[in-house]
Amino acid sequence: MRFATLSRLCLLLPLVLLAACHRGERKKDLAETLPVDQMYQVAKAALEDGDLSKAIKYDQRLIARFPFGAYTEQATLDLAYAQYKSDKREDAYSTINRFIKTYPAQKHVDYAYYLRGVINFDRDRGFLDRYANQDMTKRDQGHTLQSFEDFNDLLTRFPDSRYAADARQRMIYLRDNLARGQLNIAQFYLREGAYVAAANRAKDIIERYERTPSVGDALAIEVISYKKLGQDKLAADAERVLKLNYPNHPYFAGNWPKHSHWWWRMIPFRG
Repeated sequence: MRFATLSRLCLLLPLVLLAACHRGERKKDLAETLPVDQMYQVAKAALEDGDLSKAIKYDQRLIARFPFGAYTEQATLDLAYAQYKSDKREDAYSTINRFIKTYPAQKHVDYAYYLRGVINFDRDRGFLDRYANQDMTKRDQGHTLQSFEDFNDLLTRFPDSRYAADARQRMIYLRDNLARGQLNIAQFYLREGAYVAAANRAKDIIERYERTPSVGDALAIEVISYKKLGQDKLAADAERVLKLNYPNHPYFAGNWPKHSHWWWRMIPFRG
């Protein structure tokens, strides 16, 4: 009796396993065979609910299965945003560049240019950079410059875009950062006694980043560098401009240069 029961169980077990496999395949096939509109709705709902991994998964499936069409265009934009919010900024940058190249006349392409700028704006900022008051101007500024150019591209192509005002504000912030980054280099040259390099870098700041807070310090660096180089006329000219525009600069109190603390604020992303 026990042998017969065991035999029946052995015969039934493969059938049970086979049925389970079929159920799994049917479930998988259902996800793979959803029509494009339903695929998009699933991805959109996941994005709105904050389930970024699911949104990315379904957007990627939709794009792979349906390479053309309005749903695919929007899914590509959504995918880039979901990747950005997931801190997958390299993936997001690749996705948004592909969108701009593939759909240059799409009705939301201005948002694509804006998002590309935002991705670069935030590319190097991890948790510690955002919350530990890190000085971004002392790091490589390649992405800062690229972000500035991205926003400038948006304003050139779409000056009336709904994202134009925010882009302009970000560009002001980025331009100040770029100027401070160059000022850090000029100050380093000054400390090292490389007065020609310090004066040249300061001159570049004054010419390229006028009306930024760094210009006053750049003028002071010019004054000191020219004096050290024996260029009295150039030093006097620079000092006159500094006095005219920054009469309260600490240089005139005789306690400059000294270590500076740069305070900067993050402009929040309004996506």
